[in-house]
Amino acid sequence: MTDKSAQPRVLIFDTTLRDGEQSPGATMTHDEKLEIAGLLDEMGVDIIEAGFPIASEGDFAAVTEIAKRARTSTICGLARAQIKDIDRCWEAVKHARSPRIHTFIGTSPLHRAIPNLDMDQMAERIHQTVTHARNLCDNVQWSPMDATRTEHDYLCRVVEIAIRAGATTINIPDTVGYTAPRESAALIAMLLARVPGADEIIFATHCHNDLGMATANALAAVEAGARQIECTINGLGERAGNTALEEVVMAMKVRNDIMPYATRIDTTKIMNLSRRVASVSGFPVQFNKAIVGKNAFLHESGIHQDGVLKNVETFEIMRPEDIGLNQKNLTMGKHSGRAALRSKLKELGYDLADNQLNDVFIRFKALADRKKEVYDDDLIALVADEATMDAHDHMVLKRLRVISGTDGPQEAEMTLAIDGVDHVIDATGDGPVDAAFNCVKMLFPHKARLQLYQVAAVTEGTDAQATVTVRLEEEGRIVTGQSADTDTIVASTKAYVNALNKLVVRRQKTAPDTDVKSVHYAGE
Repeated sequence: MTDKSAQPRVLIFDTTLRDGEQSPGATMTHDEKLEIAGLLDEMGVDIIEAGFPIASEGDFAAVTEIAKRARTSTICGLARAQIKDIDRCWEAVKHARSPRIHTFIGTSPLHRAIPNLDMDQMAERIHQTVTHARNLCDNVQWSPMDATRTEHDYLCRVVEIAIRAGATTINIPDTVGYTAPRESAALIAMLLARVPGADEIIFATHCHNDLGMATANALAAVEAGARQIECTINGLGERAGNTALEEVVMAMKVRNDIMPYATRIDTTKIMNLSRRVASVSGFPVQFNKAIVGKNAFLHESGIHQDGVLKNVETFEIMRPEDIGLNQKNLTMGKHSGRAALRSKLKELGYDLADNQLNDVFIRFKALADRKKEVYDDDLIALVADEATMDAHDHMVLKRLRVISGTDGPQEAEMTLAIDGVDHVIDATGDGPVDAAFNCVKMLFPHKARLQLYQVAAVTEGTDAQATVTVRLEEEGRIVTGQSADTDTIVASTKAYVNALNKLVVRRQKTAPDTDVKSVHYAGE
């Protein structure tokens, strides 16, 4: 057996809470950020990029609290190449056992034009800001945004300046997902060969998936000498997303024969984290997603099924339990008790507090009355749906009755509690969902535009729960709501209300200044 303790260590830098949250509609609440950060810490993530502290008071508060709570992970905040950003970042991360400041500036010709700096002026800005960050914190990461489209001579120059100014990690971002694996490897190798002092610091790789090559680009960079991978759970991120943590970690684990690198990630916690991030972000995982997709360990072909039954290794290169996936899928029923439910949820990776368990148990019993069998995926959907509920929600769906037929408009009757007061309304629409949504609009007028309406069956059968995802946009604010129910119309309405509740919260938040906002959503 290979001694992994002697293998080169690759640091895992998770940016789900920063770059991942830049996915339109993926904004998480303060408590959700703390929960995800805690799970990342438990899983063994080396560095958690907890947010962009100057972007908003909410970001600052979340990064500060995450820094205070972290047990083993280094906590990092993002800052532009500006003194005020770096100071604000330090104020947030300084509470961590191991803090890091991550500062960046765009270095490609296209990005140099944004602050209107020439090469020399930008070089001086880099020297000043990295020096300032290092005077505050011993652990400083610097990134030349859009590095893969930056002239090599200039990239070498500014990387050297950052190293001399005190950067301990140099991250090389493929900000727009432009590069290919051999280019990714060549770029790291070139910097290691040409930049003085490059062998004394850590090079990191940060890849976007616009061309579907983020994982390949990240692993190629590691083979060339990078020793930190920036990634997100489920590949969450703006546009087509980021390098997926679960993909690079499992690739190095499964193919350790050709990629002999070690991480400290507890891979058995991957599945639970994937589910939680999907739930709180409102971004479902595609069924055929590598590692964590619903179909990743399913076999339908007769030849495949026969082979797996005889020897699982014929068509499976990793075990489901390696990522914390329970394959027993034993059914639960209306006679199952609270203790059985707690045990089953623990098998699935959920260790709920007593009050949370009680809430889920009540909903489980109601579901068991409507379904013959309650499967693992049903329970996962129940827990995820429970997590979307907030005692302080502006609106709560109390009752819904739909009168439908094959001809003419559909009619819905609804009781919706707004700030604790029940309101009864009825409305018509082109279909039952449209009628239900119209009821909500009449009670809560708004200008939000429906960007996405997506329905997915949780399990098989006509009594299956449906998970519905709704994405709304209003004046640049994008929110995503999600809910599950055996009644698709009810699930749709609850998801719609969930999204509107998030919109209310977004409206109440203090908007960041436009300069910060533009950079925040430009990514890195």
